[in-house]
Amino acid sequence: MTSAFLSAALYLGKCFPIRRKALSTAAVIVSIALAGCGGGKTEHASSSGPKVVTADIQAGIEKYIEEQARQNDGYYKLPFNDRDLQLKLVRVHTEYLANLGPRRHFACVDLAGTDGEVYDVDFFLAGDPGAMTVTETTVHKINGQPLYAWEQQEDHTWHRVPVETASTRLLGVIEDRDEFEFTYRAELPEIHEPARMWIPLPVTDRFQTIKIKSITAPGKQTFLDEQKHGNKVLFLELGPEDSKKAVEVRVHVQRLEKAAYSEDTPDPEKYLSAEHLVPVNEDFRSIAGKVLEGKKGELVRARALYDHVIDRMRYMKHGSGWGIGDAVYACDARTGNCSDFHSYFIALSRAAGIPARFAIGAGIPSARNEGEISGYHCWAEFYAEGKWWPVDISEADKYSALATYYFGRHPANRIELSRGRDLLVEPGPASGPINFLAYPVFEMGSEPIRLKVRFSFKRQMDGTG
Repeated sequence: MTSAFLSAALYLGKCFPIRRKALSTAAVIVSIALAGCGGGKTEHASSSGPKVVTADIQAGIEKYIEEQARQNDGYYKLPFNDRDLQLKLVRVHTEYLANLGPRRHFACVDLAGTDGEVYDVDFFLAGDPGAMTVTETTVHKINGQPLYAWEQQEDHTWHRVPVETASTRLLGVIEDRDEFEFTYRAELPEIHEPARMWIPLPVTDRFQTIKIKSITAPGKQTFLDEQKHGNKVLFLELGPEDSKKAVEVRVHVQRLEKAAYSEDTPDPEKYLSAEHLVPVNEDFRSIAGKVLEGKKGELVRARALYDHVIDRMRYMKHGSGWGIGDAVYACDARTGNCSDFHSYFIALSRAAGIPARFAIGAGIPSARNEGEISGYHCWAEFYAEGKWWPVDISEADKYSALATYYFGRHPANRIELSRGRDLLVEPGPASGPINFLAYPVFEMGSEPIRLKVRFSFKRQMDGTG
């Protein structure tokens, strides 16, 4: 099997939409028609049809959902569990768009239901650019929680595996060690006046060894030290001549699985203080007090807060307010992404006198060995029994079978880009301290502008242990 074939096959392990009645047909598609597609966002030239790029697939699925919604009072209608879901488009996962072969395509899409849930739906499409139709659909996840996992067989076909019996690797965990090249790429906008940009540079610690292979960036480059948490930051000063250029950082990463660990100078007291979006107030003290009533022992108390966050919150990236790590929002809305889950946990921990801290980076897919990464991921640590204990509550919420694992461990397949909140560097943004640093901070004049960012990776096959 060629490396391109392997990449495509491994890629589909994350999000492969086969109904049971269509399994044999789809298996043929996977094992024959995928050769050369390369996995992830690639172009595919077919000898029997026009050239198709991922933008064509995105346009095709968006057009299909829009047309279906127009016929159903503005909602996309999808049969599921003996009822009809009424859905609105949230986003197309561009990192999982793929050609499966001549006139066969694949897409993952987030849709919000009138029932308050967010559904991750997998689509097969057929046809040429501008004339694609959907041939198969499957609900893969509800509020980030998968309904099943996929496992590749020796004949390179994929088969459905219940989440309850899936291996940790199928659920996203690589134990012991991992090794990969990580690429961080951002595209600059049209620049009309002096602009500035701050980008995290991962650093070596006892759990990850970082070697920067290349930095490609326009403008004037300066390397900044963020003192409080030990972060490194690439600072760029840019002008109109840098418009539309790309910024790219490539690093080689050797990563170890992380368990509870001690530090020579842990200084836990500084992780009891409030931060801008993580207050330590009477509301959090009251909630923590009720959760911890009758609980004794540092680990028992921390686990009670961990379980409380899982029980209280739902993983949902929909609407406004989520994704900035606002502990008050998370407490009130009871939904959000990893930054919201962990901000709520940190606020409760500190209110209960348990030091806790934040870190952010990216999770590296375990079921494929190269391609794009959907975005940042973040996590937390708390201090107890003289050690720092890693936790990943949003992942534990998605995979209940791993709730015990994620209380005290982080897998090897991730990279930490920065740690801490309210980061201070000099020079710093006009908006003040940086909330957290994964995606770049970009200012034109004094106005912040969000940039298009792409994370990708390629695993070192002999370094996965």
